[in-house]
Amino acid sequence: MQLGLIGLGRMGGNMRERIRAAGHEVVGFDHNADKSDVGNLAELVEKLATPRVVWTMVPAGKITEDTINELAGLLSEGDIIIDGGNSKFTDDGPRAERLKPKGIHYLDVGVSGGVWGITNGYALMVGGDAEIVEHCKPIFEALKPAGEFGFAHAGPAGAGHYAKMIHNGIEYGMMQAYGEGYEILLASELVHNVPAVIKSWREGSVVKSWLLDLLDRALDEDPTLENLKGYVEDTGEGRWTVDEAVRLSVPAHVLAASIFTRFESRQDDSPAMKAVAALRQQFGGHAVKR
Repeated sequence: MQLGLIGLGRMGGNMRERIRAAGHEVVGFDHNADKSDVGNLAELVEKLATPRVVWTMVPAGKITEDTINELAGLLSEGDIIIDGGNSKFTDDGPRAERLKPKGIHYLDVGVSGGVWGITNGYALMVGGDAEIVEHCKPIFEALKPAGEFGFAHAGPAGAGHYAKMIHNGIEYGMMQAYGEGYEILLASELVHNVPAVIKSWREGSVVKSWLLDLLDRALDEDPTLENLKGYVEDTGEGRWTVDEAVRLSVPAHVLAASIFTRFESRQDDSPAMKAVAALRQQFGGHAVKR
């Protein structure tokens, strides 16, 4: 099968290699000419036989919208656009509707696997019409891990990105739990070898996971993590997950706390905690640090 792939960064570049290794033809485009197979999107479209399948792996937001709008002017009736970036699910339905009068089909795919996906495979959550999903199945099969797991047709347009949003919200909570457990171990007077404890959990433990394996790997490289600053960014999915929890009246204590903790990590001296310290001093005469 042929695929046009736009965006050959850390994820897209590895995806191209995995798809090619499965025997498919990939024509890739990237603004970095050293990575790109073609000079522009028009050349990419020209190299693909109809019905064309073009997958975008570019940053969510304006760049994705601009890319899809440009593709819409180049593609023909029956062609397929796949957005595999971390777009917000609310963007997908309107995109599909905008493309429909042109006869261009649209799928949204939540992709998980990071830099390890090239060897381990990618978890794929797909939104869109079943017939179009089935047409693209050879590409999905090439990307997913071997075996029965790693792929889901989640529902109509938007369902793929929605599923990936919830996936990332859960990821936030899991990472926060590991981080807090790690900090308690560090603070303990009894535990003298924290990295060994983390390593012991990797097999036979109910908390074993790939994230735990990666924490162990990080501690092998830097046993006290002294070369890292405790500053954690977010790319939006955690916020959107909490927004949905509020909209649906679903109690999501862990997920909400994990995203607020990330905000706290970016403050050198929290104004909120200054206010708490001031209040404790005012009502109880408690000591403060200046």
